[in-house]
Amino acid sequence: TRFSKLAPEVRNSFYGKYIKEKIDESKVGAVGTQALDFEQADPNGKPIKLSSFKGKYVLVDFWASWCGPCRRENPNVVAAYEKYKAKNFTVFGVSFDQDRQKWLDAVKADKLNWPQVSDLKGWSNAVGRIYRISSIPQNLLIDPNGKIIAKNLRGEELIATLERILK
Repeated sequence: TRFSKLAPEVRNSFYGKYIKEKIDESKVGAVGTQALDFEQADPNGKPIKLSSFKGKYVLVDFWASWCGPCRRENPNVVAAYEKYKAKNFTVFGVSFDQDRQKWLDAVKADKLNWPQVSDLKGWSNAVGRIYRISSIPQNLLIDPNGKIIAKNLRGEELIATLERILK
């Protein structure tokens, strides 16, 4: 990398360390990198880890009940889930809700019949902070080995991508 070609005194300086930290942070959640494992509680309080889906294609879907664009995208995610769930694919919802009841009502109303988790901390959601999520909806498509292979797939693009990899 260009950073590694810098002189050691530059790399090890205050600013060099700061830049290295920012470079490393920018790789979190990037296509081609390993997804960072996380664990949060489902609606029943049972913790679920991302790594529990190893061996499957997983769409990690960051959303919230109060997010209009998220709710409008949910029918597309439901369609993808229904079409490909028998082909080694699932969705793992991470909600940025703070109100437990509104979260659960939205899951039911939108028929989100896949694992859902939240720490009910809104924008301070621990998983959102790990992946530096600053707007929703967002998603990550992770392959069976835990590698991020696509980001922010919506509508027809989601279906087309799944069709290509799950044929």
